[in-house]
Amino acid sequence: MNTKIRVLALIIALIVGNATRVFSQEDTKDGNKTRDEYLRDQVGKIRDNSLKGIDSKADWDANSKEMRRQLLEMLGLWPLPAKTDLKPVVTGKIEAGGIRVEKIHFQSMPGLYVTANLYLPQKVEGKIPAILYVCGHANVVIKETVGDKTVAVSYGSKAHYQYHPVWFAQNGYACIALDTLQLGEIQGIHHGTYSQNMWWWQCMGYTSAGVECWNAMRALDYLQTRPEIDSSRLGVTGRSGGGATSWWITAADERIKAAVPVAGISDLQAHLLEGIEPRLRKGVITGHCDCMYFINLYRWDFTQLIALCAPRAVLLGNSDEDPIFPKPGYLRMVEKVRKIYAMLNAPDGFALLETKGGHVDTIELRRGINAWMNKWLKGDTNPPAAEKPIKFEPKQLKVFDSLPTDEINTQLHEHFIKKAVWETPNSDNHFKESWQKKSGQALADLKQKVFRNWADDQLPLEIKPAETKVFDGVKLQAFDFVSEKEIPLRLFVLSAEKTAKPKLLVAEALNETEWQKFVAMMGSDFFTVLKDGEKVKRNEEEFQQQKRMMAGNDWAFAMIVPRGFGATPWTDTVTIDGKTMDFQLRRRYALLGQTLDSQRVWDVRRGVQVLIANPDFKDVPLWLVGKNDMAGIALYAAIFEPAIQRLDLWNLSPSHRVGPIFLEVLRVLDIPQALALLYPRKVKLYFQSKDESKPFGWVDEFQKVMGKEFLQHRVMAPK
Repeated sequence: MNTKIRVLALIIALIVGNATRVFSQEDTKDGNKTRDEYLRDQVGKIRDNSLKGIDSKADWDANSKEMRRQLLEMLGLWPLPAKTDLKPVVTGKIEAGGIRVEKIHFQSMPGLYVTANLYLPQKVEGKIPAILYVCGHANVVIKETVGDKTVAVSYGSKAHYQYHPVWFAQNGYACIALDTLQLGEIQGIHHGTYSQNMWWWQCMGYTSAGVECWNAMRALDYLQTRPEIDSSRLGVTGRSGGGATSWWITAADERIKAAVPVAGISDLQAHLLEGIEPRLRKGVITGHCDCMYFINLYRWDFTQLIALCAPRAVLLGNSDEDPIFPKPGYLRMVEKVRKIYAMLNAPDGFALLETKGGHVDTIELRRGINAWMNKWLKGDTNPPAAEKPIKFEPKQLKVFDSLPTDEINTQLHEHFIKKAVWETPNSDNHFKESWQKKSGQALADLKQKVFRNWADDQLPLEIKPAETKVFDGVKLQAFDFVSEKEIPLRLFVLSAEKTAKPKLLVAEALNETEWQKFVAMMGSDFFTVLKDGEKVKRNEEEFQQQKRMMAGNDWAFAMIVPRGFGATPWTDTVTIDGKTMDFQLRRRYALLGQTLDSQRVWDVRRGVQVLIANPDFKDVPLWLVGKNDMAGIALYAAIFEPAIQRLDLWNLSPSHRVGPIFLEVLRVLDIPQALALLYPRKVKLYFQSKDESKPFGWVDEFQKVMGKEFLQHRVMAPK
């Protein structure tokens, strides 16, 4: 098949295909509805694919190793960090009521200090089982006078949750209680996206869930060095945030033989779409911090996380009226997981402990934990001993008198995962010769990792010419198309009335600000096409200027408006738990294995494909423009759409730390290298000042080495 026939076949497939959803005027009025339908559709797809094809033990054996690798990657732990010297230090011991507590710190990696209390029976005979207790979102903070100042001193999560390890030590176990990163004696950050606006965590594939899992892994390493502990009998439990960490470590590390995660998991449907209380109607993710989530690159439902613990002994604990881990959300997973355990000949290895109440630590839950550990780590099926509470003062449990100066806890997000390192282009021919391989690998990584969850490239566009309006010598055409299921979009082509075939087509990716400028230029005379600006008075000066430019040059201009903007706006102004809808959507998209920015790149790509498929633009040069936050979106659309011959970008971000946000992209490349992937196509960057172009020096060196200029910097004249 020759090239022309292949292109024609692709165009026919894209235009015709099998209809999925037709854009309508109703959609233009309710972008919120289509947005929410998209979320429901994506959640349904992920749910239906969870554990799909795992129908036998042979299937499990063939897939479980890769599943565990995927989990580690989504936690930011693949490849696993080096297991460096723990450098454990016991800073003190206390004894009371037949138990001994050792105050310990170790370094899970150099400078990452983990503070913990190890509870032991005062008399240890032989080797005893050990419990890893991972704490949740609670700690003890006391205001104290230091010199002439009053400061808040954190005694860590372990001081709050001490009643669990006390029982274990009283009943023949060792139990190490770990402080969390955020609520330890040294306080780091869990809430990068939740409250710190650190969306670049997603670009690094970083999540505080991975840190908690890693610290738990290293705690197991430490327990295995203790002579009194039987390394073959290790268990884990914790509640709320600690419940989530219990799932991470049990699924990731097969040394855990028995686990009781309490109030720490729900399915994707509950997290993104539903809840018990009215304030949680949009999904329980609204109340959860970053440590509750992996970067869902492989589009898992949480059922898969539970199943990965099989066939080891797991008791899922939850209360039936817990608003942030609602009953429907865990019950939907339970039956699927039971089938996996039965398939692996371990039907008794998984059970549900459901008690009455809300998000509280009840005596019934604690008894269930204790009975489960006794059964699977001691072989004891008798009712567990009653609690005999001992309460230590927080100061008694504190590990550090003064915090170490070499700690990296407070800035761990800057150290835990390393971004891709690209050498500076040099003229010794090494870089030039290796560029083809490097660029090919980068492009493959973008496709296979960063944008792996885009829709099928062969998805029909379902192009439908909508309306055409001619006014005062200017023609505006609208074309409706389907970007992906539940995302109908409309693009616009503006030209002089007499232009039959333009000499140049300039497409621009518009955000809401640029859309409103466009609507203001066109005014109410074009309302029926734009579906916006019904009462807007036309900006006559700009309209006439645009008209002269098009008529004098035979140019046409296309406006590609991604989801959430323009004719399909997301207009929710409601805040949920004090968070804006933009915030809520950004976090939700990451749990779909996407980002809002990545899907807007897809929308722009699809818009470009609509233009290419139009016979009126056959053989017409195509340029693409992006301004401000749309500059990075346009950049990546151009990388994947080779028909774009030139790119004009205003105020392009110098790094993905600013935006656009794509999953794990900084582990592949940053903005300068993305620009280089366009070589030798023409790119113009526009800045407010020369200083703003300095971060792009890598690309300047690149084109010097390659021997051909493709990138130009322009400083815009002040308005």
